[in-house]
Amino acid sequence: MRTIRILLIEDNRILRDGIAALINGEPDMTVTAATGGIDRTLLRARRVKPHVVLLDLGLRNQNSMRTVTALTREFSEIKVIGMGLIPSQIDIIELVEAGASGFILKDATKVDFLTTIRSVARGGKVLPPPLMGSLFSHVIEHALKKGKGKLTTAVRMTKREREVITLIAEGLSNKEIAQRLNVATDTVKSHVHSILEKLALQSRLQIAMYTRDREM
Repeated sequence: MRTIRILLIEDNRILRDGIAALINGEPDMTVTAATGGIDRTLLRARRVKPHVVLLDLGLRNQNSMRTVTALTREFSEIKVIGMGLIPSQIDIIELVEAGASGFILKDATKVDFLTTIRSVARGGKVLPPPLMGSLFSHVIEHALKKGKGKLTTAVRMTKREREVITLIAEGLSNKEIAQRLNVATDTVKSHVHSILEKLALQSRLQIAMYTRDREM
């Protein structure tokens, strides 16, 4: 069993120590380095070679999003998870666009916290359920206003995958898509994962953009 190596960046020492203790108590993961700031983050990442970086998005006087971008740009194999208390939709949009694979609410349960880390380490993309409802309709609107270029990738999709893409573009959550198509939520998640792999896209935002551009 692979041990998930984690680089933890959290400026609150008590919280940092608590998170490290929680993670190190698990048999399949370990904090290989913990720091209170983003200085020398890339150097630390090169040295400890983490699978996952846990990054506090509320670091005082520091640009967390720039760090996410730098990490995902230089280390394609590293997965980044943002942490915060009450993120705005714009925060999550920026986090996804910067290349992060997930977000953890700091008031998440122990089970949700550890499950998110494991899921992201396996290649999944995880956002907390409370943010899923209206988030992606806002994400799509935000992206369209920015006027991103067209995605012209030609790929083969199954009929059900095309249905899922259309509903994502409408702003529906996985649960809502599952209800609309009368399938299990896990089935929808599986379709989304397949779509992302086929399109080689980084976020549901781009799936929506892909659909809109194909219709133009």
